[in-house]
Amino acid sequence: DWSSDVCSSDLARRAWRQLLRRYGTPAPGPLAMLRVPPTAEVLLEVTSWDWHRFGVDLQRQRAIRAAATVAGRLEECAVLDRADALRRLQIVPGIGQWTAAETAQRAWADPDAVSVGDYHIKDLVVHYFTGRARGTDEEMLDLLEQWPGQRQRVVRLVELSGVGKPKFGPRYSPVDIRAI
Repeated sequence: DWSSDVCSSDLARRAWRQLLRRYGTPAPGPLAMLRVPPTAEVLLEVTSWDWHRFGVDLQRQRAIRAAATVAGRLEECAVLDRADALRRLQIVPGIGQWTAAETAQRAWADPDAVSVGDYHIKDLVVHYFTGRARGTDEEMLDLLEQWPGQRQRVVRLVELSGVGKPKFGPRYSPVDIRAI
């Protein structure tokens, strides 16, 4: 079911679904297809060949294992102030500024956590506000300065606007590590 038209976010979603099916537990309630994500302890028990089967490369496996190892300390981030929580996340090997921002957006509903380092977002935001085809993270952050505390919400509105950035070159063709 894998094809070269699949983007990296599709591969990540597929790996997540496979992890849930194999290691998640049924969610309480009437919908049997819903799954509860595996605990940190269970994540540490996932074998390298299962990660490989799910399409998760070694670098990401190591980051997941590192985060699962310190899961208790990471859960404390929910009660820390934003800056301290982001710093604590980034101490974990394999978690950088982008992953910390993505975590803050989803886990804490942080309206200001901008995904600096994202391959597409900087170009989309710069194109939306200036009309230029490409931009940098610094330019994106400068453009978003006028919405302090709400920058991620503005990015999300730009994404939902329907305005797309110009496309250049060939399409991304991810490597399916399961075939290696």
